[in-house]
Amino acid sequence: MRKWIIGILVLLVVVCGIFWTAADEDMRGLILHMPTNKDVLFWSIPQRDAAFRTLDRIPILSKSRVIPGGKNIYPLPKGAPIEVDADVDSYMMNQRTAALVIVHEGNVRLEKYGLDFSPGRRWTSFSVAKSFTSTLVGAAIQDGYIESIDDNVSDYIPDLRGSTYDDVTIKQLLTMTSGVKWNEDYGDPKSDVAMFNAHKAEPGVDVTVSYMRKLKRETSPGTQWVYKTGETNLVGVLVSSATGKNLSDYLSEKIWQPFGMEQDASWLLGSTGHEISGCCIQASTRDFARFGLFMLGGGIADGNPVLPSGWIVEATMKQVDTTRPGYGYGYQWWIWDDGSYMARGIFGQGIFIDPKRELIIASNSNWPQATDIQGGDQDKERSAFYKQVQIAIDREARPDS
Repeated sequence: MRKWIIGILVLLVVVCGIFWTAADEDMRGLILHMPTNKDVLFWSIPQRDAAFRTLDRIPILSKSRVIPGGKNIYPLPKGAPIEVDADVDSYMMNQRTAALVIVHEGNVRLEKYGLDFSPGRRWTSFSVAKSFTSTLVGAAIQDGYIESIDDNVSDYIPDLRGSTYDDVTIKQLLTMTSGVKWNEDYGDPKSDVAMFNAHKAEPGVDVTVSYMRKLKRETSPGTQWVYKTGETNLVGVLVSSATGKNLSDYLSEKIWQPFGMEQDASWLLGSTGHEISGCCIQASTRDFARFGLFMLGGGIADGNPVLPSGWIVEATMKQVDTTRPGYGYGYQWWIWDDGSYMARGIFGQGIFIDPKRELIIASNSNWPQATDIQGGDQDKERSAFYKQVQIAIDREARPDS
């Protein structure tokens, strides 16, 4: 018996050694710091460092769906280095930044990596995905699948009929002004944002719809902005219901392939098999920057308009005030007072777009906490860095001023 046990142990060691040798660098990091629960909000920093680059390969999470990339890659030529009045290395260290890509007038002016990350790898987006999801609403309108954002949500999601969402419009979902009560406190394990992903769906009903249709009304639709990740998930269900296509395929069909994204991406799925549309697209930071170029270019991919005329202007203008100083909100985009706009996700993910300067700043990070609301100055530091980049661009344009 003893020899048999020793033989089994030796075999396990050999198998583990073979697996370790075959695993890539990201998987090795994940093996060493494997999360033991599904709630990313309460993982340790080393667990997040390892997981954010491999979120679609963690066994305890739901499955993911591939977003195929393009064959004709959209070029990102290297431009002259930008001279920013800031210590970029110190900034990235304070931000715990994995990737920082600055594109100006179509040229890469700065590209740096940290946390042992590199260009050929992917990082998760968190709520940056919200801006992708809202853009697919525009695509569905352009394709004739959705008639108007003034239509009621329940016209496209029949399982919401009879709930508080019966008289909520698509536009009110896009601007997070549904009036439905919701708690987005990332530090509270009893909040809606913490509980709805673990919800057990009713038979035959999408898990998000199953959770959201039980929520109560807080105020009249269209009167108050409250940030609700669950409602972006509803937007994604609406797009899939209207188009008859899953979000990954539709994103690939409309943008990822024809615009020329360099790498395949992936999108995490909820327990009932639908993309978690308020979160979790895994892509390279360079391809996140390309999405910024797609927006700057008017939503054209392979010479074809993906979005209705005027959609980008409407989506990226301040439709409503928010509780966050300095930010308004459009169609799942955060709006700055100077006309710039941003896709932003917890732990420091972001795509900042400044149309006036033809400037894009794509970054991925692992902040010590999910948001600055929980403590820390990472968001303020990031905003200040963006301002420094804008100043550097203006200085180039007017060197004597």
